[in-house]
Amino acid sequence: MERPCVRAPRDEGEETRQALAAANLVDEEYDIVADEESVFVPVTDPDAVPGEFEVVTRDVPTRTRQRTPADVLGFEPSYERLGDIVILDENDPDRAADIADAVMASDLPVDTVVNRASKVKGELRVRDWDVLAGDGTETVHREYGFEYLLDISTVYFSPRLATERRRVTEQAEPGDHAFDMFAGVGPFVVPFAARGADAVGVDLNEAAVEYLRENARRNGVEENVTAVHGDVREVAPEYEGWADRVVMNLPHSADDFLDSAVTLAGDDCVLHYYDIQHEDDPFGPGERAVRDAADGYDVTVETERVVRSYAPHELNVCLDVRLSR
Repeated sequence: MERPCVRAPRDEGEETRQALAAANLVDEEYDIVADEESVFVPVTDPDAVPGEFEVVTRDVPTRTRQRTPADVLGFEPSYERLGDIVILDENDPDRAADIADAVMASDLPVDTVVNRASKVKGELRVRDWDVLAGDGTETVHREYGFEYLLDISTVYFSPRLATERRRVTEQAEPGDHAFDMFAGVGPFVVPFAARGADAVGVDLNEAAVEYLRENARRNGVEENVTAVHGDVREVAPEYEGWADRVVMNLPHSADDFLDSAVTLAGDDCVLHYYDIQHEDDPFGPGERAVRDAADGYDVTVETERVVRSYAPHELNVCLDVRLSR
């Protein structure tokens, strides 16, 4: 049957499906199909598909239903997938255990089920986890043609930011100098390097930096990547005036690091500044903070973007700000 579908390159099929699923747009009644070059994801409402995706009409078969956790439980549980790990956020241990059993009994291709046991905490932004099924917290996450090895018990990683990371990294050009001040396992650094930029990633978490180095090798971009373990405020003077592009994805406290970002900035540099603010004025505080810090530069806000809702009346936002000396 002919249905509206989003067409994506084969190596971006899973990431495209995840982005559409997050927006509740995947039509589960029909199979995802592929040819030699493209993957076709059926969608429920083509008019609601973000403009970055290509919508086409394609003949797709009705889906042969696989057994889901909901089939086992009798209700639809809430969970998140990261590689072959299913992540729960349940306060009731018995309910969490029941969902874990149902996930493992379903046809989902997963090896481990964990439940959040703490909030993100400390300078390293890690959580405690209860492992409910399986025996490991290391996995491989695939995103827009790249893959990232990581251990959720030792590093912070959010798959929900995949589309935002792609938006930023696709702005890089060969020969650019790109600096990620809080690099984690490399989801900004690796794509920057793949586009031909020289990319530096710094992180306080030594485990994250080791994964960053491994992920640079895994994706074949190690020649373009420098991974540094340390406090970026101490590292920045070594790269004074070096950067054409700086990523500041530490939204709760990025303003504390603006002096270091300005130290890094070359004569013409774009800051990707992430913030969390009240919906009444989501961009103003960040813009004012950048302008106050960027002494000696002309400041132009090129993009104001809501990344996602963070909490009631609070938004996670990004400002792309050009600094021109």
